[in-house]
This record gives sequence, C-alpha cells and structure tokens, in this order.
Amino acid sequence: MARSTLRTASRAATADGTVDITRPPQTVVHDLQTLRSELDAALPAKQLDRNLLVGTWNIRVFGDVTKKWHSGAGDAVMRDLRDVCLIAEIVSRFDVVAVQEVRDNLRGLRYLLKRLGPDWGFMLTDVTKGQAGNGERLAFLFDTRRVRPSGLACELVEPEDGSVGKGAFARQFARTPYAVSFVSAGQTFILVTLHVAYGKDPAGRVPELKAIAEWLSGWAEQEADWHHNVIALGDFNIDRDGDPLYRAFTSTGLTPAPKLESFDRSIGHAPGHPTYYDQIAWFTDPAKGPVLTLDCTSGGSVDFVKLLPGHETVHDLSFRISDHYPLWVEFAVPSAAD
Repeated sequence: MARSTLRTASRAATADGTVDITRPPQTVVHDLQTLRSELDAALPAKQLDRNLLVGTWNIRVFGDVTKKWHSGAGDAVMRDLRDVCLIAEIVSRFDVVAVQEVRDNLRGLRYLLKRLGPDWGFMLTDVTKGQAGNGERLAFLFDTRRVRPSGLACELVEPEDGSVGKGAFARQFARTPYAVSFVSAGQTFILVTLHVAYGKDPAGRVPELKAIAEWLSGWAEQEADWHHNVIALGDFNIDRDGDPLYRAFTSTGLTPAPKLESFDRSIGHAPGHPTYYDQIAWFTDPAKGPVLTLDCTSGGSVDFVKLLPGHETVHDLSFRISDHYPLWVEFAVPSAAD
C-alpha cells in the first residue's frame, strides 16, 4: 500500500476569498514536500492487513490558530495554517493517534481534520473544568480506511468511596483518562489516554499514576476474557527512568514499549538527558496479568525539529507545532492463518 499523502494545490483560497487549508500556496507545498520526504525515510509505510501504527502526541495548547498561512508579530496566536498542515502531515502517518491538550476552542482541530480529509474520524472528551483540568480535552484521531471504533468509549472515574485504587488516590483524576476501543484487521484493542496533572512537585503525581496503573491492571484482566488488548498512551509526566513516578506507573506490571527506550519525548531538553513524559505501555508479564497479544515490531518518535523546514527557534516551534515529539509504535497484524 502506498504511503499516506495529503492533498496539495497551488491555489490558497476558495472562490469567495476564504482560506482553504486543502489548497496551500506554493511555499507551503514546498515545505510539505520536504517534510514528506523526510517522513518517508523515518517512518514505516502503512501496509494493508500487515501492520498497525499507533501514536500519541501532546500538541501544545491545541486550540485557536491564526487563519493565515503565515502568522506575524501582531497576531494573537503564533500557530498558523502552515503549521496545521505540517502537523497533519505527521498525524497522517499513523492509523490512530491519541492527542492531548486539545482545548475548548476547536478551530485548530477542525482545520486539522479538514486537512486530513474525509477518510479521517475523531472522538474526544468535553472540556475538563477546574484549574487542574486546564481547559483541556483528550482526543483520538483515526484513519477510517484502517481503523474503526468498535463500540466502547468512556472516561475512567474514581468511585466516591475510594474502593478502587486501594487507598492510593483520594480524589478524582484532574483530567479523567479517556478509553476508546478500536478494531483493525480483526484485532480489537482498547486505547487509554491521559494527561497526568503536572502539579507543584513530582511527588504529587505519584498517587494519580499509581491509581491509573491499578485501573488498567483490573481492566486488562477483564478484557482478556474477550481477547481484547489494552494499551496505555499519553503524557504521564514521568521525569526519568526508574524514578518514583516511573515505579508508580509500572507498579502493576505495565511495561513501557521497549522499542521506545532510547527516543526523545520533548524538544529542548539537555543532550543525553531525555525526558520520559510521554509513554506507550502495556502488560508483558503473565504472572502479573494478561499480556499484549499484538507483536510490536518497531517504534520511535518524530523529531520535527530536525525534519521541519525553516529557521524557527525551538521556543517558536514549541508553540507552532509542540513542545512534545509524537511517539509511535508499529504492530504486526496476525494473518488469518496464525
């Protein structure tokens, strides 16, 4: 199957003069072609009934955009339509991607979906209220030619009596984790995404990470009877490998994808000291619970700082694109004979 491509044309506006994001100007077309070539070399191609590409991406403050191809110093929002096209080119390489930090204002998401085209669908939560919620939504974007929802969509909510979590969590999640089940090539899998509240200090994140680990452990046990896989992905705000946050996250047997160990998660970090904020994880130890039945064949992150054309500073790129890299894994799809 050919690699994913997005439509381009030389005209930048519709007949009535409004901006049409499916028809970028030649300068943006050139930028997209450059990025596309780099992505072709860096990411596996989508192969019908052969593989499944799952991603997660915290797109920084993904809300409003400037309705111009190139924003300027006087614009309220730095992210413009060129940036949305570049984001869409990266998203299009996945079959399904969990997106964190979608905001109340959905203009950016709407333009992104227009750019991706009619074959793409989405599911998202309502805005999380309260200071800790930060006005954020959680979303899934998916290529309907490759993946479709299989029925389940829910948010994980702690009971008022605290009976779930074994006393580890005494309040509700700041941004309730969002779970959606999908099916692809006969394989059903449940993706659970969340954005752990950063809080005042790392210790404050431990109870929430411990609670989600316990939730997922119990859920994986339940879904194993139906041969459904459970995969956690999102921004867990884990500082480093082996710290108390990491230990809380892995306390019930969740294992971060080994294919991702050496890849950067966020831009602008000190060389040789990668962050572990973003994770894709599942259960691998039969002694602790049901293991993933899908075979993870590859994985990585998309270092758009190196790939994107232009001369933006890292600071500007963090607001135009994101301060997080997309993280992805590839699964082999079992054949009918397996």
